[in-house]
Amino acid sequence: QVQLVESGGGLVQAGGSLRLSCTASRSISSLNYMGWYRQAPGKQRELVALITRGGSTNYADSVKGRLTISRDSANTTIYLRMNTLSPAATAVYCCNADLGPTVYWGQGTQVTVSS
Repeated sequence: QVQLVESGGGLVQAGGSLRLSCTASRSISSLNYMGWYRQAPGKQRELVALITRGGSTNYADSVKGRLTISRDSANTTIYLRMNTLSPAATAVYCCNADLGPTVYWGQGTQVTVSS
């Protein structure tokens, strides 16, 4: 099993930046991928970005150029750097880890962007 804990959310003004962290209870090098999702009020959860075991990254079209997913050298933490935030980015951000066939989820961290 893998436990995931997110941190780094909070309240930020439009145009500001945040960096979210997701720390796994064990090395993530053996996982297929880890990803960040978000769910805004009244909307479905959507994929924001993911990083594969090999280090490849994928982003939702709506966030390309403004968000960057990365991981640390110890392969225990992934990050989501978010720049030039707009109120539309307000959501609960969760990370997940694919250990095929099981996918694990963290509890999420709230990001609120004020106008």
